[in-house]
Amino acid sequence: MKLIIQIPCYNEELTLSKVLEELPRKIKGVETIETMIIDDGSSDDTVSIAKKHNVDYIVLHRWNKGLWNAFRSGVSKALSEWADVLVNTDGDNQYPWKYIPELVKPIIKKEADIVMGDRQTHTITHFSPLKKFFQWFGSMLVRFFSGTTVPDSVSGFRSYSRESLLRLNVTSDFSYAVDTLVQAGSKKIKIVHIPITTNKPTRPSRLFKSMWQHMHQTLSILLRVYAMYHPMKLFFSFSMIFFLIGSSGIIRFLYYYLTIDGDTGKIQSLILSGAFLTISTIFFALWIIGDLIAKNRKLIEDNLYISKKMYYNKK
Repeated sequence: MKLIIQIPCYNEELTLSKVLEELPRKIKGVETIETMIIDDGSSDDTVSIAKKHNVDYIVLHRWNKGLWNAFRSGVSKALSEWADVLVNTDGDNQYPWKYIPELVKPIIKKEADIVMGDRQTHTITHFSPLKKFFQWFGSMLVRFFSGTTVPDSVSGFRSYSRESLLRLNVTSDFSYAVDTLVQAGSKKIKIVHIPITTNKPTRPSRLFKSMWQHMHQTLSILLRVYAMYHPMKLFFSFSMIFFLIGSSGIIRFLYYYLTIDGDTGKIQSLILSGAFLTISTIFFALWIIGDLIAKNRKLIEDNLYISKKMYYNKK
């Protein structure tokens, strides 16, 4: 069994040496361990340091393309190099490397296809109470929409089986973390998690400028991906909400009209009800259209899976 440890990097010269020096050399059940960095347009000595430490694969981006692109490039390279397991982590030394054997163990034993490192964010001392709350609340939303039980949905410390990498497709242009989780839940890919601790931060996050931007982007991705795979649940729910509001206005108007001698003073209720029922009809139409598109997407992704399998196996 071959394991590739993937490290997306963007100007990580200060921490990359420590990260590479602490990587495990032997893991029970793994015959080959190789390392790979995806240099996402670094302007410092990140690549030189990687070469100095004899990194097996270096994937270069000529300019900064973002974490989602770096992850996708790494996955493609790992599949090309016949990786059976891919571990994805960060170059800022956030995650202790002692957990890698535990992270790959469920995949080696064929108990799961994706293993997540749960940072136990409620115990992280440098997280403010507000940040801890939003980490919990965001993960709760992801669990609800993805149908998974992952307690730390945005953790970047993950391992993937080859099969799961062939099944998943990154569709977000911000972060792959939530995107792939909702997909995995929709495609019934088995996910488990292990508790981990984290090292002290070495720099601020470069993925987002503020917690509010991160929340906005994450929620946007969550709803978009959920709509792609479960349009019936999403649009039907909206349709029923507006239908019930619209119907209640009509019932209110009829009650006053029939019981108070034809009183027409509640005509506003009828007008508002018409607007809400129109919106309900639009969402109902989106439900039908979205469901047809989702079925077509499933057929396309099935063909894409076969194509990727043939391409990477041949390569």
